[in-house]
Amino acid sequence: MDEALLRSLTPGVLGILVRRGADFAAAEDAVQDALVEAVRGWPEDPPRDPKGWLVTVAWRKFLDATRADTARRRREGLVEEEPRPGPAPAVDDTLQLYFLCAHPSLTPSSAVALTLRAVGGLTTRQIAQAYLVPEATMAQRISRAKRTVSGVRFDRPGDVATVLRVLYLVFNEGYSGDVDLAAEAIRLTRRLAAVIDHPEVAGLLALMLLHHARRAGRTAPDGSLVPLAEQDRGRWDTELIAEGVEILQAALARDRLGEYQAQAAVAALHADAPTAEETDWVQIVEWYDELARLTDSPVVRLNRAVAVGEADGPRAGLAALADLTGSSPGPAAGGHGRRLPRATAAAAYLHERAGDLATAARLYADAAREAPNLPERDYLTRQAARLNTRRRG
Repeated sequence: MDEALLRSLTPGVLGILVRRGADFAAAEDAVQDALVEAVRGWPEDPPRDPKGWLVTVAWRKFLDATRADTARRRREGLVEEEPRPGPAPAVDDTLQLYFLCAHPSLTPSSAVALTLRAVGGLTTRQIAQAYLVPEATMAQRISRAKRTVSGVRFDRPGDVATVLRVLYLVFNEGYSGDVDLAAEAIRLTRRLAAVIDHPEVAGLLALMLLHHARRAGRTAPDGSLVPLAEQDRGRWDTELIAEGVEILQAALARDRLGEYQAQAAVAALHADAPTAEETDWVQIVEWYDELARLTDSPVVRLNRAVAVGEADGPRAGLAALADLTGSSPGPAAGGHGRRLPRATAAAAYLHERAGDLATAARLYADAAREAPNLPERDYLTRQAARLNTRRRG
């Protein structure tokens, strides 16, 4: 069974059902039922027109469900619309499905789950495993999301920026269960780039490819985290880097800069450096300046402070960090008391670079307690222990 083929056909089949009058929730259920039938029957008797077969079976599944709970007149009208067997229509509704699944009325977690199900073609079980939640919980989340968007007009223009945020959320989940969410996000973003000509879509795809290219170098054989400066660059995927840079250059040439293009430019500069010491930190600071103007994000300003520390020295980096946090090592963003993830770790690194090992060790230990995941916590704990050993020696 070609699972990739089934997943690639899912959005097109779903779009056809919705255009024929099925509400989104019922259509999505019917398509999933048809996919189950395909998994059961295709290995022994594959159809000549897979998409046409799925459309026919999914429509009949929809009619079967409709007959159970709708009025007779409505049933008869739908029966008359049942398509004759044959090639499926060539219309591509993929873009509209992206917009619908990332509708502003949905929470980010619901939009991610619905996108993976309706556009990605993943099963509820696969999505639940990827996000480490019970299958019943994920099923409820998807059902609520489908009910939320069922009344939304299918041909209504959508928001590309919202779609991109959803895809980036998927990408940042990485890998868990039996689904590689980073690779899935790249696949979905490639598909989006094929149906809409938008420089930020290209920027996000380039960013994903450049980050994914470094994946093999991010962990040691024992599973521990390897920071960028210490990674074996020979393990990076040079083909993905070349593709990402080419896509980014084409997007930047259109002179419509957006945040994903700017982030991809930073990633490209890291990928272009033969060694960590040869990284063009001055240019990276300039790109973070662009990002700060585009987003005014505390996370961007935190990354800029670290880049300033590399370009102009650790004292300059600590000064930039103090402007952001309101105090030299503090973790609050902009002095408003809201904790900024990884600010303490950044302060620890810059203090170590400045030679203040006692403060750096203390801050590494503090950062370990704040770490959002086990690999980061273990890495930061080791940094604190390393500096404490140096101080005693």
